[in-house]
Amino acid sequence: MTASAPWPSSPPPGSRSHDRGGGERVSTTGYGGVQPSLFTDLYELTMAAAYFANGRTGRATFELSVRSLPANRNFLVACGLEDLLQALASWRFSDDDIAYLRTLDLFDEPFLDALRAIEFTGDVRAVPEGEVVFAGEPIVEITAPVIEGQLLETLALNVIGTRTMQASKAARVSIAAAGRSFVDFSARRDHGVDAALGAARAALVAGASATSLVEAGRRWSAPLSGTMAHAYVMAFDDERDAFRSFARTFPSSAVLLIDTWDTRQGARNAVEVAHELRAEGVTIQGVRLDSGDLATLARDVRSILDEGGCPEVRILASGDLDEHRIAELTAGGAPIDGYGVGTRMGTSEDAPSLGVVYKLVEDEAGPKLKLSEGKATLPGRKQIRRHDDHDLLTLVDEEDNGRPLIVDAVRHGTRVRDPEPIPVLQRRCAEAIATLPPRLTSLDPATPPYEVRRSARLQSLVDRLQRAYAHG
Repeated sequence: MTASAPWPSSPPPGSRSHDRGGGERVSTTGYGGVQPSLFTDLYELTMAAAYFANGRTGRATFELSVRSLPANRNFLVACGLEDLLQALASWRFSDDDIAYLRTLDLFDEPFLDALRAIEFTGDVRAVPEGEVVFAGEPIVEITAPVIEGQLLETLALNVIGTRTMQASKAARVSIAAAGRSFVDFSARRDHGVDAALGAARAALVAGASATSLVEAGRRWSAPLSGTMAHAYVMAFDDERDAFRSFARTFPSSAVLLIDTWDTRQGARNAVEVAHELRAEGVTIQGVRLDSGDLATLARDVRSILDEGGCPEVRILASGDLDEHRIAELTAGGAPIDGYGVGTRMGTSEDAPSLGVVYKLVEDEAGPKLKLSEGKATLPGRKQIRRHDDHDLLTLVDEEDNGRPLIVDAVRHGTRVRDPEPIPVLQRRCAEAIATLPPRLTSLDPATPPYEVRRSARLQSLVDRLQRAYAHG
């Protein structure tokens, strides 16, 4: 899925004082730059208060999954676990948090005192980031004292749902690019600062060669990429002067934006400047197209570059691209070496949300089942077993020869796995998608969809609980 980056990019900065394994930087300010304790809906707190008042503080298991795939998705790419684990590590109610909750006149002092002492002491099992998942499959499982588990619902749904949505869209872009590199350009139009950071990381997990967002590069030791904007060219009376000055400033990495006025003339100007500056040791790495009929312009520009003695100069394209447009360009043989993909990828424009749910599946009394019409859940702690042509949902203690997907991430509040660097996640994602049946890697809906089966023991448990609830 990945290829060498045709964009000028910085090398990963490597380990620094704030790295936590694998050269991947860890945020020290909590989820989204704020402490995550109050990133919860009010009803989580009112339920927690009622649990506390009634002495219901035993352990419970909550399961996060996606009810159904968006109409134009054949699979999802699990993402966001690392963000969630970092949030759990700083999940505390500060004195200021407690003071604010007191002003609501909803909670008594014993409950507020209990919140002041709370931290995550539970277990997390999850599908590793970059793995492919399907509707109805547990992506994250949290087992903890019921108050802890309940309070984490909103945070877990937001983090896992948003990141999985973004990574799944980026995976489709990677498929469409068919080995050509693509770069995340989405930050300026993503839905908020945290969403932009998440979009950059999700794109990298799904195969992007770099991101334009500098903070994302710093935070995740990721390659950075950037060229120039039309404003820079417009600041000069002569386009060639803009090209000369920029290339001299970045003599080994310059990519010139050639469509400010006339794309074909821009390409001829780039050839002229490239020849002129060779004597100074300056190399033009590429030209970028950002508007117009990209297929036709790419062919014309390629001819101008080749006939002008610049066959090594690459052509990069951007401008309202998504997987469908990239697939058209690829199928049509457009001589484009790489893509910058922004708004439509970072916001997952065609499927901007996932139906993620977080449901109680077991507590100290045993497995739990929800029977709401259209919103039924499956009881008990589970495992996903992957076979060549289907997944099998089993209870956690069942044996099966399929590959297990869910692994331990936290035990008794302590991480059991180090953060995984982006290249590891990229490889996992590429390998997972490569093993899918070809119909699932189509950009069109797969027929038939991938099958997720239930084991006989799981189905027997469902049937038994349905009978029990039916009889009151």
